[in-house]
Amino acid sequence: MKPTTRGTLAALVTGVAAAVGAAATPAAAAGTVPVPVPLGGAERALGMELPEVSGQLPVPTPGAPDGPRYTEGRLLPERTLPQLPLHGGLPGADVRQPLPRVGADRFDHVGLDAPASEVRALAPGVALDAPLSAPRAAGYGLPTTRLPQAGVLTPMVRTVPTAGLGLGPGL
Repeated sequence: MKPTTRGTLAALVTGVAAAVGAAATPAAAAGTVPVPVPLGGAERALGMELPEVSGQLPVPTPGAPDGPRYTEGRLLPERTLPQLPLHGGLPGADVRQPLPRVGADRFDHVGLDAPASEVRALAPGVALDAPLSAPRAAGYGLPTTRLPQAGVLTPMVRTVPTAGLGLGPGL
């Protein structure tokens, strides 16, 4: 294959990869996926106005765990089984219910807006240490025995949910 053909092929493959990456970025970057709830058929069948309902479902994304930390004087790393971070969210909702006005043909509405809120979590981890100490120079390079150590790294969940309830004219 001639060098110009190889260069053209490499440029073509690079262009296709960039186009595919650019097309996939908005979907991967979206933190939530909108979920509309169609109630139009039920409104026509019942002959009345129903609430408008929509929601958002969060897309959970795992993070990179903190690697094990080696410390002096221990045979095993400080975090034998590291904690795995997970970023996601609580689902959101947007509900608007029409209310009839007394003495007029217009509607007022009651609205509930609870946007999807971010959730950051850490899975539990494990910290272990062997029942032997590190080799000692005073003991001719032999380790000494000691009690084994085991611990559980506590899980963590952090979020700040919000919601708003309102009353207003129009739907």
